Amino acid sequence: MLGIKNIERVKPVGLELVDRLVGVQRVTKVTKGGRAFGFSAITVVGDEKGVLGYGLGKSKDVASAIAKAIEDAKKNLVRVQIADGTIPHEEEARYGGAQVFIRPASHGTGLIAGGAVRAVLESAGVHDVLSKSKGSSNPHNVVKATFKALLSLRSPEQVAKQRGVSVYKVFNG
Repeated sequence: MLGIKNIERVKPVGLELVDRLVGVQRVTKVTKGGRAFGFSAITVVGDEKGVLGYGLGKSKDVASAIAKAIEDAKKNLVRVQIADGTIPHEEEARYGGAQVFIRPASHGTGLIAGGAVRAVLESAGVHDVLSKSKGSSNPHNVVKATFKALLSLRSPEQVAKQRGVSVYKVFNG
C-alpha cells in the first residue's frame, strides 16, 4: 500500500469501524447516445484506536458508490502509530500533486486539519495534531498522502531498535 514497507495489515473482524465520507464526484462519459453519468466516492473507515483504511467506489448512483467505497476501505485496513492521542513525531508526505504535513501537538490543542486530512486523522483516533495541506486539494490524493505520512511514522521503540540503543538514549542523546 503506497510503497511503504513493514505495514501491519488488520482484519476487520471484531472491530467497531466508523466510516466517514470524504468526497463524491459526478463523472460523465460521453457516448454517441449522449452523456452517461456515474458517481465516484472515496471513504475512510477506522476504529479510532489506530486502525484505518480508505476505499474507492464507483457506480451509477450515489448510495451504491458509497457502499462500494466502504467495502473497499474495510479490505485495506492498516495499523498506524498513535501516542496519547497524537502522533510520535512530525512527518511530511506527497502523493501526486498533494502534499501533507502533520505535526504532533500538546493535549487540548485539538485536530487542526481540514477536509480529507481531518477525516483520515479522526478515523485513526488522533485528537491533537497540527497539519497543513499544500498543493493539490484533490481528495483522492490528499487521503493517500495523509495515509503515506501516517504509515511512515515510527514509535520510539522502533527507532531505538533500528539504532541499536535504548529508548532512553533516543530521547536524551
